[in-house]
Amino acid sequence: MLHIRLNEDRGYANHGWLDTHFTFSFSNYYDPEHMGFRALRVINEDFIAPGRGFGAHPHQDMEILSYVLSGELGHQDSLGSGGVIRHGEVQFMSAGTGIRHSEANPSATETTHMLQIWLLPNRNGLDPKYEQKAFPIETQPNRLHLIASRDGRNGSFLIRSDAEVYAGKLDAGTTIDQSLTGNHGWLQVAAGEVTVNGKTLNAGDGLAIDGEGSVQIAATSNAEILLFDLE
Repeated sequence: MLHIRLNEDRGYANHGWLDTHFTFSFSNYYDPEHMGFRALRVINEDFIAPGRGFGAHPHQDMEILSYVLSGELGHQDSLGSGGVIRHGEVQFMSAGTGIRHSEANPSATETTHMLQIWLLPNRNGLDPKYEQKAFPIETQPNRLHLIASRDGRNGSFLIRSDAEVYAGKLDAGTTIDQSLTGNHGWLQVAAGEVTVNGKTLNAGDGLAIDGEGSVQIAATSNAEILLFDLE
């Protein structure tokens, strides 16, 4: 079964410095029919104004990925970690027993466009940790790159969640067949247009995949996607 979550049906808020779209219930946006999907709890598409950001705030028992689509994102946390990520780099924070962090756009001129992703952990009370890595998403298009997994294979982040996360840029006309080990998944279109098992999706759209063992993804324009393989 496939169910499309259209871009225009997502939650929305504009705080001036932050323009954000909520795929699932978050903050003041509440939709009991969209509280997450399997282990996937949050996909927020954020546009952060130059020189602005989120002040220090706490997280606990959540696996968090920050995926930059354009611009830069600066990070500081209570573990002493810090850095800046750009497109092709991904930030992973396992909140565990508790962590405080801040995120901000360090540019004076360019807006940060990013996806904030939260995954429910399969165990609580673990030690918090932070990592950031570069993946060849830009330089090796037309394939899905594993960026997070349960076993850390192929250089992916080792996450403590019943999920695996792939990302890729696809040229128009590219088709990819991808199996789903958990028979469930979520596909989020970050840019462009694709068809997934015959369903057409555009930028901002998501697709819940329930009880399917595989998906065929065809790019009808240049596109960027994230695919979540979920138990």
